[in-house]
Amino acid sequence: MMMIIIAEFFVVLLKVLWAFVTAGAKWVVRPKEKSVAGQVCVITGAGSGLGRLFAKEFARRRATLVLWDINNQSNEETAEMVRQIYSELDDPVTRDGPVGGVEEVPAFQPQVYTYVCDVGKRENVYSTAEKVRREVGEVDILINNAGVVSGHHLLECPDELIERTMVVNCHAHFWTTKAFLPKMLELNHGHIVTVASSLGLFSTAGVEDYCASKFGAIGFHESLSHEIKASEKDGVNMTLVCPYLVDTGMFKGCRIRKEIEAFLPPLKPEFCVKQAMRAILTDQPMVCTPRIVYMVNFMKSILPFEAIVCMYRFLGADKCMYPFLAQRKEAMNNNEAKNGI
Repeated sequence: MMMIIIAEFFVVLLKVLWAFVTAGAKWVVRPKEKSVAGQVCVITGAGSGLGRLFAKEFARRRATLVLWDINNQSNEETAEMVRQIYSELDDPVTRDGPVGGVEEVPAFQPQVYTYVCDVGKRENVYSTAEKVRREVGEVDILINNAGVVSGHHLLECPDELIERTMVVNCHAHFWTTKAFLPKMLELNHGHIVTVASSLGLFSTAGVEDYCASKFGAIGFHESLSHEIKASEKDGVNMTLVCPYLVDTGMFKGCRIRKEIEAFLPPLKPEFCVKQAMRAILTDQPMVCTPRIVYMVNFMKSILPFEAIVCMYRFLGADKCMYPFLAQRKEAMNNNEAKNGI
């Protein structure tokens, strides 16, 4: 029995080493991107920001888009952009089959569907998902992108806003996944993408609810990834997206130390989404943008807490959210003053 365990241990070591080799090889030889042409892709929070950019990128790759957003007007604006992209595409295409290989797709027909959905409401998610299955078909790709931020210090934040942040940024992932994953598992074909944040890997002061929601989303994603692996459904993939601060206006005013900011500026949304798309289309399990996020996350795991605090203070990351919080507070006070006149 002991010999068997020792033998298995050495096999595991070899597999671990091989995983390092294959991961390193992907840095040298870029993997081929898979086709998503004709596949049904649901994107939550598609009305603006990263969600809109994801929609445009998938449209360029001929996917059928299903756009969810709480704001109907902005969602329709995204749909119009998608239709414009579709109108420029007319060549025949092929797509990946459900069980491997490639199958032909008939002449491309522009398809984009919009749904008003508040992902913070469980029943709204389930009913909208049922409409999608009825009107569009089974979903191949799920992009859990919708997110909110309260913009308050913990002791000043109303409980309702804390709950809203947790529900939209974390709990909604449970509901959308429960709605679409069963068919993916049945067909052994699908892809679930969690758009999280570097603030789900390491935190900062002043955004406790946001950090907690992103930590939760990452925990959910990792546990589900292990469950899918355990079920041996190798046709269902998952990708975790953890970008640094993205210049979408969500955290407008956030600033690290000005001398450092020149070397670590907010990410352009287009760059962030292009990096994420490359990861999704090559079935990469996780992508952090920029790459320094990997190093920061590793250092957080091995350094004493006081050492991390020293680094935060040097970078100006300890209070980087304070200007953003101050701006949000001032904006709220101004709105209250206007409403009171």
